[in-house]
Amino acid sequence: MVVTRFAPSPTGYLHIGGLRTALFNWLWARKNDGKFRLRIEDTDKERNKKEAVDAIIKAFDWTGLNYDGEIVFQSQREDIYKKYLNELLEKGLAYKCYLTKEELEAIREAKMKGEEPPIDIRKYRDFKGELDKPYVIRFKTPLSGKICFEDGVKGMQCVEANEIEDFVIARSDGSPTYNFVAAVDDHEMGMTDIIRGDDHLRNTFKQLLIYEAFGWNVPKFYHVPMIHNEKGSKMSKRDGAVDVMEYKREGYLPEALLNFLVRLGWSHGDQEIFSIEEMINLFDPKDINKAPSRFNKEKLDWLNSHYIKNSPNERLEKLLRDDFGIDIINHDKKEILIDELKERVKTLKEMAEEIDKILTPPKEYNEKAVKKFIKDEVISNLREFLVFLNDKDPKLPPEWADAMHEFLEMKQIKPKFLMPPLRIAMVGDTKGIDLAALLSVLGKEEVKKRIAGLIAKFEVF
Repeated sequence: MVVTRFAPSPTGYLHIGGLRTALFNWLWARKNDGKFRLRIEDTDKERNKKEAVDAIIKAFDWTGLNYDGEIVFQSQREDIYKKYLNELLEKGLAYKCYLTKEELEAIREAKMKGEEPPIDIRKYRDFKGELDKPYVIRFKTPLSGKICFEDGVKGMQCVEANEIEDFVIARSDGSPTYNFVAAVDDHEMGMTDIIRGDDHLRNTFKQLLIYEAFGWNVPKFYHVPMIHNEKGSKMSKRDGAVDVMEYKREGYLPEALLNFLVRLGWSHGDQEIFSIEEMINLFDPKDINKAPSRFNKEKLDWLNSHYIKNSPNERLEKLLRDDFGIDIINHDKKEILIDELKERVKTLKEMAEEIDKILTPPKEYNEKAVKKFIKDEVISNLREFLVFLNDKDPKLPPEWADAMHEFLEMKQIKPKFLMPPLRIAMVGDTKGIDLAALLSVLGKEEVKKRIAGLIAKFEVF
C-alpha cells in the first residue's frame, strides 16, 4: 500500500509551497487507494505556535485534503525517540559529544575562513568513558564511500560520505533533532513515498544513514523544485507567499487554488483545467518537472474566474454570506445579480464588493463621470424619466430595457443622454453590470429614489 505524508513544522502559517507539497502527496495516496497522513513536527518547543497548528488544520479542511487516521504530533512521541537513540548508542553507531559552545564556535569560525579547525568535530567519536558535563548525541557518519539514492524527480543523487560530518541527533537537553525524528517517524508510520521540497535534499542523505543503521526499508523519495516568483527569484509575501487562508479571505475558491498548484511543477499535455477526480487519475510524481515553477497571479485569477462561473449560485450566495457578510439569500433578484457578476469578477471578494456597491445607495459620485454626462438637459431627462416610470411596472431586465428604449424613442434622444446618467444615479459611476439587470435588481421604487437623489444633488449648475 502507498503511504504518503505531509509533515509541517508549526513555527509559522502554511504557505502555498507547503500546500502544493501536501497536494502532491495526497493525490498520489488517493490514486493508489493508499493512505495520506498528517504529522506535526513540533519538537522545536521555543518556536512552535498553537495558532500555526490551527491554521494548518483549517487549510486542510478548507481545501478538502482529508488525511487518514489521527494527526501525529512529534511532541507526544519522546519515549519512542529515546528508545531508538539508546539503541544507536548501544550499537556504537552514535556517541556522546562533549564539545563546548566555545569549541564549536572555534570550529565554525575556522571553516568560515577556509582554515583547518583547531579541534576535530569528531573528537569524542571513539571516546569510551563518561564525562560529568553537558553533551549532545552525534551519529557516526561513515568516513569513506558514497551515499546514494534514486530520486523520483532528479534521478540518481550521491555525495561522498566524508562530506557529511557526524551530525547531531539529540540536543544537550535530550530533545531529538529533525533528521533523526523524521526518519524514525517515516519508518514507524510505514511511509512508502515521500514527496517534499528540494530544500530537503541534503537532509535525505542523513536520513538514509539512519535507515541503514536500523536496517529499515527505504521509502521512495521525490524532491520537488521550489516555487519562484514571476522573475524567477524566491517568493515573498508580496508575490503570494502568504498564509493559505489568506487566499480564502481574498475570495479564491479552494478548487481553483488546488488546480493552480497542481500545475506549478506538473503537467498533463496542454490541459489547464483539472477537476479533483482528474488530478487523482492523472497525477504521477515521476512527471514532476525538474526545474522550478513560477507563480503567476494572472493564471490563478483566470482559473478562479472559471470556477466561479461554473459554481452553482446557491453555493456562491452561501460563501458570500459566510465569508464576506453579504447576505442576498432572500433577495428576490439574487439570481440575476449573481449571474451578471459571475461573468465579470475574478474573486468572491470582488463579487462581494460589487454587490455591496450595487445594494448600497451611492454616497458620492465619480467626478469625471459627472463632468462628462450630467448636464442640464440630462437632469431634465431624468426628471421626465421619473414621471415616465409612474405608468410602467418593469421587473425583469428585458422589461427595463424596453422601458428605456421606449423613453429614448419618445424623447428622440441618444442613449448617452439617459443610460450613463442612470447608471451614475444607481452606483455613482459608469462601470458595472448590464444596466437593465442593475435596474431590475434594485426594483422600481429604489431606482426612483436614486434618480431623485442624483437630481437633488446636481439640478443646479
